[in-house]
Amino acid sequence: LTLRMISIALATNTISTSDLMQSSTSNAMRKLKKDSREISIKPILEIASSIGLAEDDLELYGRYKAKVRLEAIKRFERRKTGALILVSAMTPTPAGEGKTTVSIGLAQALARIGKSTIAALREPSLGPVFGIKGGATGGGMSRVHPVDDINLHFTNDFPAVESAHNLLSAILDNSIFHGNPLNIDPRKITWRRVMDMNDRSLRDIVIGLGGSTNGVPRETGFDIVPSSEIMAILCLSRSYEELKDKIRKTLIGFTYNDQPVIAGDLKVEGAITALLKYALLPNLVQTTEGVPAIIHGGPFANIAQGTNSIIGTDLALRLADYVVTEAGFGFDLGAEKFFDIVAPYGDLNPKIVVLVATVRALKYHAGIDREDLNQPNPRAAVLGMANLRKHYENIDKFNVPCIIALNRFPSDTNVEIEAVVKAAEDEGMNIAPAEIFSRGGEGGVELAEKTVELIAGAKGKFQPLYDWKQPVEDKIFKIASEIYGAVSIDYQPQARRNIDLIKKIGYDTLPVCIAKTQQSLSDNPSLLGLPSDFIVTVREIKIASGAGFLIPITGEILRMPGLSKVPAANHINIDDTGNITGIV
Repeated sequence: LTLRMISIALATNTISTSDLMQSSTSNAMRKLKKDSREISIKPILEIASSIGLAEDDLELYGRYKAKVRLEAIKRFERRKTGALILVSAMTPTPAGEGKTTVSIGLAQALARIGKSTIAALREPSLGPVFGIKGGATGGGMSRVHPVDDINLHFTNDFPAVESAHNLLSAILDNSIFHGNPLNIDPRKITWRRVMDMNDRSLRDIVIGLGGSTNGVPRETGFDIVPSSEIMAILCLSRSYEELKDKIRKTLIGFTYNDQPVIAGDLKVEGAITALLKYALLPNLVQTTEGVPAIIHGGPFANIAQGTNSIIGTDLALRLADYVVTEAGFGFDLGAEKFFDIVAPYGDLNPKIVVLVATVRALKYHAGIDREDLNQPNPRAAVLGMANLRKHYENIDKFNVPCIIALNRFPSDTNVEIEAVVKAAEDEGMNIAPAEIFSRGGEGGVELAEKTVELIAGAKGKFQPLYDWKQPVEDKIFKIASEIYGAVSIDYQPQARRNIDLIKKIGYDTLPVCIAKTQQSLSDNPSLLGLPSDFIVTVREIKIASGAGFLIPITGEILRMPGLSKVPAANHINIDDTGNITGIV
């Protein structure tokens, strides 16, 4: 630990002198993580009151979490909106970048300098929680609380989406079983089932076996809930009527005569919306330092739009002067989709992008092995800036200013931090180091002050990368060439057939939401740093007509992840008093 981190840990009683004398740095940091989870948090009614919400505005879920009623949201619709800060990152690495931690810590830092602030973030998925990534509630002294509740079932939004999605599946198969009045071709059904767990064995299955009473046998499979179109629709809707209308328009398959079949043909949009009655309402919680946080929705950025709900973000913007939101994975995924899909649909206007980077990630992209990332190597850190530089340059294409948040890890040396800051400033980049994990909001004050200064100097409105009216191939190439750096697109035969069908049935004016690996700017996860002269392979293009976008599937990306050899679930436990351990 640095001397600064030690002094704060001692002052807040999160680490004792004996801990420091008897433990390694990693052990001390583990204790800091543990104790940060046990911090005393305020009743949610107190948090609500601080932003102008009364008890009658809420649906309470215990003492520390609540949903905001639609009546309350409508009451603030005409209030002037605050400044929206979008947090993104360089290309992720196995070493971790701490993007959610920075988002929460920045919100706390803005509050520390006297700014009315709300964090607006996504909900965690059980797949990563029990898989390899772990929880999604931040870390150290920059977390959202109650940690375990949020990481597990929270307010049951994910189970509601799962049920709603699978209700449509059940009704669809039931219609085929009872005479198939819509003339649906079972071979051309595009609607799969979902579950919120990493389960590779369910990617491709056959259903309807066991005789005629069990339905019509056909091939199908499961995707993970964050990739569900119902999740995407939920996060793009502001009212029950809008939600119901988007569900009604959702494409689920084709007839034997190649005519599209939508959910409305099954007359089930009302029932599906009813299952989502409470899931549409944004969730109110708090950060470690008592800053209000709205956590709502959870689409992944590598296979969906990757941002929290429009209704949640818009509510936050009506209640605070500054709102910190986050786009999943690197800028090439979640943030690009935020600018080209979410912001236009939600009439949102991000004022700045905070681009998260770490010394460890920079060294990884320079070719340093993961096991050697803790070894001081300022030269490698600077060499790895090619990946960071590409993301920084991409942000300028949307006419929005950017600042790099250099998220400091305990293993980083002052020499490495200084080398990266100097290199960035020499190139004209805005940058601020942050020690948000160990110091909370205090460690992000410099970042907050510079962010506010850049917002004050920003002019105009962001501009999307492309026009939705452009041909599908042009939209895909625009993103792949300008944001990823690809030289060409290789359309597989299925993708070619999909494009012809999309044009035929009139979905070609929808924006594109490219499904791509998060581990590289390319569609090949092994190409680190700044790859060049690569081709993006598009296998197929799915139509998400309810959500209002097309999904080109690139490379080997999967919509149902698998578990690692030693999943995080092996380390999660609960004692007889109900105390949960092991979620990180």
